[in-house]
Amino acid sequence: MFNDFGITLLAQAAPAVEAGIPIGQWWACGVVTVLVLVGLFIVPRFVFTRAGIISRATTKEAIRQPVFALLFAISLILLVLNTYIPFFSMGDDIKMLKDCGIATILISGLLLAVWTASMSIAEEIEGKTAMTLLSKPINRRQFVVGKYLGIVKAVVILILPLCIAFLALIFYKVGYDAREAAEEAPEIAARWAEVIQIIPGLALIFLEVAVMGAVSVAISTRLPMIVNMVTCFAIFVVGHLTPYLVRAGVLKLEFVSFMARLIATLLPSLEIFNMQAAVSEGTIVPPVYLGYAFMYCLAYCIAAILLAFILFEDRDLA
Repeated sequence: MFNDFGITLLAQAAPAVEAGIPIGQWWACGVVTVLVLVGLFIVPRFVFTRAGIISRATTKEAIRQPVFALLFAISLILLVLNTYIPFFSMGDDIKMLKDCGIATILISGLLLAVWTASMSIAEEIEGKTAMTLLSKPINRRQFVVGKYLGIVKAVVILILPLCIAFLALIFYKVGYDAREAAEEAPEIAARWAEVIQIIPGLALIFLEVAVMGAVSVAISTRLPMIVNMVTCFAIFVVGHLTPYLVRAGVLKLEFVSFMARLIATLLPSLEIFNMQAAVSEGTIVPPVYLGYAFMYCLAYCIAAILLAFILFEDRDLA
């Protein structure tokens, strides 16, 4: 039901230049986003004191990993290269840049989240480090919550500079393509319209990574790193494909259709966070859609963390 409602909203969205979205709504979305990001850094410090300590340690551990610098460097290089490399798309180079940029930032955030969850949870459990940590006045639930918040903060630190660079490159790309085509320089309003259209997509990227991070944390409480990464990859693929198969009626057999609907219910519907159709059609994602996507993300993250509590509660650490 939520997928159908989201697709309806995207289909009814106006073109980016003629969207007419009230500026107050965008200010409200911006304020909510800032409050969420600030909450990720402040709440663990003052409310969940012990979980906050674990969160800060996990974030520092993730940033110090060589994979963090590697993902950041590769992603930034790809974003810059995609700005100058022609896509031969018959005037749709900006749309191709948006698609490639969103995919680059999404994959970088997912890799960091899954890798950090595997290293900081699965490896600590197998290496008996978690047993030493839990021997202190820290319970298992605080351990799981702290690890998850630390992973999310590390992802924010990674993708936030990439998002800023991506928006700047889109702003530059509009003028660059006009110069290459020997056309008049576009107005500032036209450039900002292209930038504004992609901002909701960056918010959806963060929500998708947050969901997959919660799933990876739950899996890491029981399975080792390699199995966790393979499982998360499978969930990522199925989460994007299953809603289409169910809605399109491709699965004719009743049993197969039932299993597909069951899987689509249990696994996250990641297609909710995909705005490729909006980019290709030149539409802007309405703020109300972002609100529903945020509620779905919050509900699924809570469910995944509760599952992690159950799986980790009776895990033998000795």
